[in-house]
Amino acid sequence: MYQALKTVWNELTSPGQPFAITSVEVRGQSIKAYAAAPPSLREMWLASAAFADRDYLVYENERWTYSDAHRDVAAIANWMAKQGIKQGDRVAIAMRNYPEWLLLYWACVSQGIAVVGVNAWWVAGELAFGLEDSAPKLLICDQERLDRFNEIKDQFPDLPVVGVRLKAPVDGVIDFSAMLKDGGELPAASIDPDEDACIFYTSGTTGRPKGAQLTHRGCVNNVMNLAFWGTAMSHSLARANNMPPPDPSVAPIAAGLITTPLFHVTANNCMAQGTTLSGGKLVHMYRWDAGDALKIIAKERITSMSGVPVMSRELISHPDFDKHDTSSLLTVSGGGAQVQPDLVGKIDRAVKTARPGTGYGMTETCGIITSIGGDFFVDRPDSCGPAMPNFEAKCVDAEGNEVPQGSVGELWVKGACVIKGYLNRAEATAESITDGWLHTGDVARMDEDGFIYIVDRIKDMVLRGGENIYCAEVEAVLFNLDVIKECSVFGIPDDRLGEEVGVAIVLKPGTLITADEIRAHSAVQMAKHKIPRYIWILEQPLPRNASGKFLKRELRESLALQDAI
Repeated sequence: MYQALKTVWNELTSPGQPFAITSVEVRGQSIKAYAAAPPSLREMWLASAAFADRDYLVYENERWTYSDAHRDVAAIANWMAKQGIKQGDRVAIAMRNYPEWLLLYWACVSQGIAVVGVNAWWVAGELAFGLEDSAPKLLICDQERLDRFNEIKDQFPDLPVVGVRLKAPVDGVIDFSAMLKDGGELPAASIDPDEDACIFYTSGTTGRPKGAQLTHRGCVNNVMNLAFWGTAMSHSLARANNMPPPDPSVAPIAAGLITTPLFHVTANNCMAQGTTLSGGKLVHMYRWDAGDALKIIAKERITSMSGVPVMSRELISHPDFDKHDTSSLLTVSGGGAQVQPDLVGKIDRAVKTARPGTGYGMTETCGIITSIGGDFFVDRPDSCGPAMPNFEAKCVDAEGNEVPQGSVGELWVKGACVIKGYLNRAEATAESITDGWLHTGDVARMDEDGFIYIVDRIKDMVLRGGENIYCAEVEAVLFNLDVIKECSVFGIPDDRLGEEVGVAIVLKPGTLITADEIRAHSAVQMAKHKIPRYIWILEQPLPRNASGKFLKRELRESLALQDAI
């Protein structure tokens, strides 16, 4: 299987082939990129017009075909041009996952206008910071975000505001319908590959968020990575089993369920852009609910569901799972956080038609760095897969020296998808990118086949008595206990050892477990110093950020040691 993958990989990326790799110079560095990649997202959007009559955007009982979407995108682009918003400007989008988000996104990027993806969970003060930092020429927001903006609007007296799905007309706020009123054809534009496509802010779980500058080159190369991996995996498995390669003409039209916020790369760059490239359907959820997701999967014949791993876990463990038709699913994948090894097999067994998958990446790489799925993932459930062809990857020590194969070090990557830098943060950019190499901040190792294993975040490591304890490893062990629904491991300050291991746990309804049973289970699978000293069993779900990741700092600050067991 792995030899077949290497052979197919080399064939697909060789000169003259669909995924041929070339070298280009970007910001003074020679990097890998796809030779056939379009220069900008505009070309990718224009190509989707070929799917005119297919469903594109679905939200509850609302539906847009590709033809409908192209009509609205052109109208929005013309309206912005009349307002004097031009190539190189920025437009901020602050809203939930409404279909308007993508219509606005395509209207902007097709004109060389950078989208500022505002975190919909930001409070007024955070919103003020983001608007001040990015200096958009226009703010577009829904009712809830408008209410927050109203708290700080005096700071932005000259910023025009467009309202989407407002409860009622608001003085001084332009209704979204005005953007569509005059219609028109999509204006011409010539966009440099290294222009900003969007500004996505890092999660902000520590310190002030940083605005990552994602370029058109980075975004289109990420979409090609998605297409490459799907092709490489299916063809290599077919070859390994002496089967003919799959015929794309008989494959079902993709239907993706958007479960995570569109202001992050997981939903926007991977799910939305990848599905658009193939002429597929995108079904929007206002907020995640596993029961609602099951209903949507059955109704819309969803082929792909992707979100943070906990969403997949909640889906397959939902009490109504067997009551709904999930036979349309081909992939159930996770990103934005490490997929626990036990979840891989559970997905494979629970959804008979679907295969598990994951993509490891960052905002700073416009999407995925690696990908893995199907038999490869089942065989190596603790791996996130090999680096995609347009990346170089290496693990380095504290001095930046590459470590031997199989040794643990910080993962550095270099390639077309690496961001330009952080907006207005030259120092932060210099700290994170060295000669084109992005410091991921993730501790990893690589095996003989180039498969990468993320051990943990550097900042998410417990240093106990001189021993490094990787939180992801402890979490993976605990998730083998069927009673555990959620768990998050973090360091607790300790006068003697520096730090001790703490874990917050939420149990599945109707189940019980003692701290002694948890520790006994842990002692079988990992060294004594890794076993949690502090255990909190909580009744309420663990706090998460907008992308679904657990807020470990918030947990540490809210939990009292005397309440631990």
